[in-house]
Amino acid sequence: MSKALKDKILQLKKERQAIILAHYYQIPEIQEIADAVGDSYNLSKIAQGCSEQVVMFCGVRFMAESAKILSPEKTILLPAANAGCPMADMAAYEDLLELQKEHPNAATVSYINSSTEVKAISDVCVTSSSATKIIENLNVDEIIFLPDKNLGGYIAEQFPNKKFIFWNGYCVVHSRISPEDVLKMKDKIKDIVVLVHPECEAPVRKLADFIGSTGEIIKHATESSSNNFLIVTEEGVIHQLKKHNPDKNFYIPGEGMTCVNMKKTTLKNVYEGLLNMQHQIEIDEEIRIKAYNALNNMHKLSR
Repeated sequence: MSKALKDKILQLKKERQAIILAHYYQIPEIQEIADAVGDSYNLSKIAQGCSEQVVMFCGVRFMAESAKILSPEKTILLPAANAGCPMADMAAYEDLLELQKEHPNAATVSYINSSTEVKAISDVCVTSSSATKIIENLNVDEIIFLPDKNLGGYIAEQFPNKKFIFWNGYCVVHSRISPEDVLKMKDKIKDIVVLVHPECEAPVRKLADFIGSTGEIIKHATESSSNNFLIVTEEGVIHQLKKHNPDKNFYIPGEGMTCVNMKKTTLKNVYEGLLNMQHQIEIDEEIRIKAYNALNNMHKLSR
């Protein structure tokens, strides 16, 4: 890490009275300058509850938009303006409206990895960690779930009496891992514990010793008495795993699990963003209010 650049960022942060938030999948240099590191929704809640009025959100666009939905009065900056989410882009507003017409009795449940426009016509949002509890509390028998068919399939397995209509979306990082990638590591390291994100496909999930969100994977590995872990999610999480567990070993399957968009953010981006107050997130107020309702329902139904 460039110490001079880091010092400039910290000085600018103080001058702007800003907070820097970083997702677990960001590069280590970004995680190290952040005031908080976490998953997308928890970071949005931090943004909502903090006293700072300027939030530098080091993640991808839908995450910064979620923070703006919850905190419209604050200035939300996205350091890498072109950091998007291919899975979120797979769900189009107009196509969802058509699907809703075909299933008028279904509740629309959108993964937080979705656009503001999609959230605005959803009944509730979910995270990978809260989805099961929310579906349990949702008093409907038919559910449109989008955009991730893999997370949707994982949830549906737990509710055989509910009818799910899945969007044909997926995470390009998680879906590229095959069962063979996992089995190779299990053969190589006999006592390895397999920790899998539910965005992975069903054949990979079946090989898991534990399935959970990014935060849950970190918690499980930290509390486990085992020493060897196969981490089947975006490899940026390894930085936090090693910080919390310096004596444990962490491995990634296949050729690696890297989200190109999550790795677009650099220290230079953060510095220039704070210097010029650029790439501010703006959302139409009418759409924001509708999207807020879906996020607010997530909070209520996850209790």
